[in-house]
Amino acid sequence: MVDYLMGIDYGTGGAKACIIDVEGNVLGYAFREYPIIISKPGWSEHDPSLYWEITCQVIKEIVDEARIDPRHIRGLSMSSAMPALVMVDKDHSPINMAYNLMDRRATAQVQWLKDNVGEDRIFQISGNRLEDHPTVVNLMWERDNRPDDYERIYKALSVDSYIRLKMTGRAVANYSVLALFGVAWDIVNNRFDENLLEEIGVDPALLPESFPCEEIIGEVTGKAAADTGLHPGTPVTAGQIDCNAVWVGAGAIEEGDIQMNLGSVGNFGLIHKDTKFLKSMIACAYTIDSSNTYVTVPSTMTGGMSIRYLRDHFSKTEIEVERVLGVDSYDLLNLQAQKVPPGSDGLVILPYLAGERTPIWDVDARGVVFGLSLSHTKGHIVRAMMEAVAYALYHNYALITEIRNKINYPIVVNEGGAKSTLWRRIITDVLNVPTVMVKHRAGAPYGNAILSGVATGIFKDFYVAREWSEYIGLMEPDRSNHERYMEYYAIYRNLYEHLKEDFRDLAVLRNKYA
Repeated sequence: MVDYLMGIDYGTGGAKACIIDVEGNVLGYAFREYPIIISKPGWSEHDPSLYWEITCQVIKEIVDEARIDPRHIRGLSMSSAMPALVMVDKDHSPINMAYNLMDRRATAQVQWLKDNVGEDRIFQISGNRLEDHPTVVNLMWERDNRPDDYERIYKALSVDSYIRLKMTGRAVANYSVLALFGVAWDIVNNRFDENLLEEIGVDPALLPESFPCEEIIGEVTGKAAADTGLHPGTPVTAGQIDCNAVWVGAGAIEEGDIQMNLGSVGNFGLIHKDTKFLKSMIACAYTIDSSNTYVTVPSTMTGGMSIRYLRDHFSKTEIEVERVLGVDSYDLLNLQAQKVPPGSDGLVILPYLAGERTPIWDVDARGVVFGLSLSHTKGHIVRAMMEAVAYALYHNYALITEIRNKINYPIVVNEGGAKSTLWRRIITDVLNVPTVMVKHRAGAPYGNAILSGVATGIFKDFYVAREWSEYIGLMEPDRSNHERYMEYYAIYRNLYEHLKEDFRDLAVLRNKYA
């Protein structure tokens, strides 16, 4: 009998799914975008009704493409970007819009927690900061601002947990996702601190059950099977956070392994066993032995999303060429940026289009284009934005290497913007380290499919991921480019320091006239 495995991922910009066979071959792949809704300053939402609708679409599409019988799918695993919040009532129907990771409305709740609980205590429990607006903080905002709707909440979930609820009828979250629920999630002991939940006024019953990533938590119900075309009884795993799924799929399975994503956000992950968590970084359980292994995740808010922003709002011609001729609009932007030298002829950008996460943790920070002149073109702006993301990643990289010396080079670059040779060259030179790219980049869905194979016993362990991963395009850093970038990087750092008080003043005005 032929066995197949399925993985689905829910990112900030859309959902992806794939089917693989037991040799790791991708037989079907699909992607659907969903809109990011910015209805008020600091808000960033999705329409949660689209999650299930798109899930059904991509599952049917990949099953048709793979030309398989769904009865032969032996396991299903899902991942999603975090922090996020999907609220459902007792009938499992969504309440209000869903928060995505760019939402920063709960500033008052963050301040209350700082004043009444204390940042140090929360960090000691959760290993994470409040400034990331973890799920529990957003739940507190709902309680304080929409109390009638809050009373209707049956469960507060991540996106993958919501889909898992639809699939199995169980409200379950995995250890890696729960780390970004934050505040009262005990990252070392893998449980919620119910005493702290009581202090902050959040009912533990609203939160999902917790499980290791590698466990089977249920089966596809008859109703879900009718909606999706899956076979009733298909095993469903506890799943993993989206970045873990990408890194697992690209062979990051050992302590010291490091990989980088350029999806909607830009981040990288370094696997470790110790519990020395950095206050300026994000931490969560890592999928492989998720009860005892961690990944430190520096993350800039706008990675690939920054180039999508330039495409969507300032590149009508490129979009039209893609529509008419089928030439990728991103490739057209890359061609323009390639003509520009390192340093973008004196153009420096702060890429904080939605505030910033690590390491500055500034919800009020915003994008800045510095040094713009009549000689600069769209190509300069595109390249300067790529360099800005690289500077943001370098800021994190420099900090993380100060305390961790077990790093297995080269850095493996994966997902989204990784397909841009130019962007990878910029990152290689800015960080001054060798990089490679994953040859077959099915990304997070692929890592989820592998997880489902391990969870169901089809694979003995995660080493199949390393065996199947092929790394190509080794880039060594150009020292002269690095030295030039470091001069511009110093301006990049100084710009933020000079402007951070102005960002706060601007936020006051934004809120005043919102």
